[in-house]
Amino acid sequence: MQDGLVRCKAAVSTCFDTVLSPLGAMPVEEGMRYALEGGKRLRAFLVMEGAALHGIAPAQSVWAAAAIEALHAYSLVHDDLPCMDDDDLRRGQPTVHKRWDEATAVLVGDALQTLAFELLTRPELGVSSQVRVELIASLAVSSGVRGMVLGQAQDIAAETSATPLSLDEITVLQGNKTGALIEWSARAGAILAGADPAPLGTYAKALGLAFQIQDDILDVEGDVEKTGKAVGKDADAGKATFVSLLGLEGAKARAAALVDEACAALSPYGTRAEALRDVARFVISRET
Repeated sequence: MQDGLVRCKAAVSTCFDTVLSPLGAMPVEEGMRYALEGGKRLRAFLVMEGAALHGIAPAQSVWAAAAIEALHAYSLVHDDLPCMDDDDLRRGQPTVHKRWDEATAVLVGDALQTLAFELLTRPELGVSSQVRVELIASLAVSSGVRGMVLGQAQDIAAETSATPLSLDEITVLQGNKTGALIEWSARAGAILAGADPAPLGTYAKALGLAFQIQDDILDVEGDVEKTGKAVGKDADAGKATFVSLLGLEGAKARAAALVDEACAALSPYGTRAEALRDVARFVISRET
């Protein structure tokens, strides 16, 4: 899996260089480049591996992989703003609004969001107009008020609610805030090939929830030098998390069970999906 991640990172970086190198050096343009640096590229890897399972070449799928990374970067830039999570550190570097200013960070996020949809129109994607529309429409749903944005709004509402979230409520919240983009990433390869995305969607639902549980665990056990962002914020804010609701060991057990569910969902692909199984195992062992 590690070799695949390295290849994926390099391919996505080449896409971004192709698109962003003609731009100038205004803060918004420099901020876009800055926000796209680093990261695990997990979502991009899911796109490219899901595509490979269906015979789609990396030269095609990488554009959809870059699109989800641009969308994800936008969400982080905006999430870090003082009016949202108010974070100073992201991927081991000052957040965009700290490196420049809040107005620049808003515009950087806006530009990255629209870039994501632009990338899905690239001719190199090599698919029909119908498939492009399906990719674009499904990404809009996953990232908007029926997906990620809804999850962010639910998270903000929970911070001021007099009643802490229940386990079911936090599961729904995180399924929207974190899981929706992970699910799109896994399904995109099948959509590119005109195949049934259901098995990869089932895999991704379990994977996305395991990913968020591990994030909650890292907020308790993580090291800022490894995570590249602040830790302990959820506990300080008194937020309900999977750890606060299940306990540390209970959260770890739930994450492990979800990984088993994710791996089982890949059975239609046999050994060809081993890299995706490795991703699921990685998600709950990561330290960043």
